[in-house]
Amino acid sequence: MQQILTKLTDKELVMAYANGDNSAFDTLLGRYEKSLFNYILTIVKDEDLANDIFQETFVKAITVIRQGRYEDNGRFGAWLNRVAHNKIIDHFRRAKAENTVSNDADEEIDLLNDRSLCEESIEDVMVSGQLTRDLQRLVAELPDVQRQVLMMRIYRDMSFKEIAEETGVSINTALGRMRYALRNMRRMAEENQILESA
Repeated sequence: MQQILTKLTDKELVMAYANGDNSAFDTLLGRYEKSLFNYILTIVKDEDLANDIFQETFVKAITVIRQGRYEDNGRFGAWLNRVAHNKIIDHFRRAKAENTVSNDADEEIDLLNDRSLCEESIEDVMVSGQLTRDLQRLVAELPDVQRQVLMMRIYRDMSFKEIAEETGVSINTALGRMRYALRNMRRMAEENQILESA
């Protein structure tokens, strides 16, 4: 089944996931998680912050697809990067507001306060923050071995071979734990109606 999914286009995978095939999203995630995380990290230059924004982007993608709001333009990867970019802008806008820094007259144009660069409202930002906290709670509730593989794969950008070597299991076992982790997170999210709150 997984081999069949890897041959599908991004559009076909999005449609399959929207129609309830959770493994289709696993395939999409596998396609873009490394490049997406690296894109975020290149901009924010802080691994912890990059992890948070990656989570927010991941949740946003799931939510938009599940609610049938994703409009395919043949460039799913570019759309993911745009979602991440908006999350990055939101973060720096919030950080700036918290520091109550005002612009001096001789400063250049303030990109962080340019509403046209961000697609989301304050309400969206608040919802995204709640979803991030919900996702962190789901990760925390995973069994230890599943949480370990998830953290290594997504946050430390380790290959499944590296994960297998570090944890002393076979590659297939590492892959299986990752699949179970994602499946459990989806199940818990649905049970707690987390995906419906955005």
